[in-house]
Amino acid sequence: MFGPKDGLLYVTTELDESVTVIDPKTLTIVGRVPTGQPESHMLAITRDGRRGYTANVGPGTVSVLDLEKRSTLAVIPISKQTQRISLSMDDKWVFTADQTAPSLVVIDAAQNAVARRVELPSTGYGTAPTRDGKFLLVAVPKANVVAVVDLATWTVARTVPVPPSPQEVIVRPDGQVAYVSCDVPGKVAAIRTSDWTVSATIDAGKLADGLAWAGR
Repeated sequence: MFGPKDGLLYVTTELDESVTVIDPKTLTIVGRVPTGQPESHMLAITRDGRRGYTANVGPGTVSVLDLEKRSTLAVIPISKQTQRISLSMDDKWVFTADQTAPSLVVIDAAQNAVARRVELPSTGYGTAPTRDGKFLLVAVPKANVVAVVDLATWTVARTVPVPPSPQEVIVRPDGQVAYVSCDVPGKVAAIRTSDWTVSATIDAGKLADGLAWAGR
């Protein structure tokens, strides 16, 4: 991920138990941020660029990082295994998915502690908030749906059927469409957020998984 303030590239480097910091202009490593945990797989960065959070798969933890001081602030236990990570639009909540139970884990960013768990139809995976901050979209691979979690009530408001094995979710900058990678058929489903229907499926190739938004 690119730091929103410093423009540096932050890359999870699992074997070093760290996040490596790269200057994209010089293509050189300029620093490392220790996570204190193995398998630091995915990273989320706050909008002010000060904090980072990694989902550490095998230990089932989340590391809280000070990106300015390049240090580990806390390690939060989640379960025996966790996957993917995202932030609410106001950076108050950190979301990750428990891989041993059908629940979304919600971390209070002010307290660096688990605040609650939200029951899902099955084990969750990738997550992304809607641009208005009202909902969190959760890919649920075994149920072949995207769960729409109401962040006011902390419940699943609805589910959206998608092609088999949804993995990752991103929301378009205008907030009107969410894209979901579905790795078994190699498709990306486009979901209209106005009525929660799949408006299109896009051929993406075998084992479609990670998604990112590129644009000026």
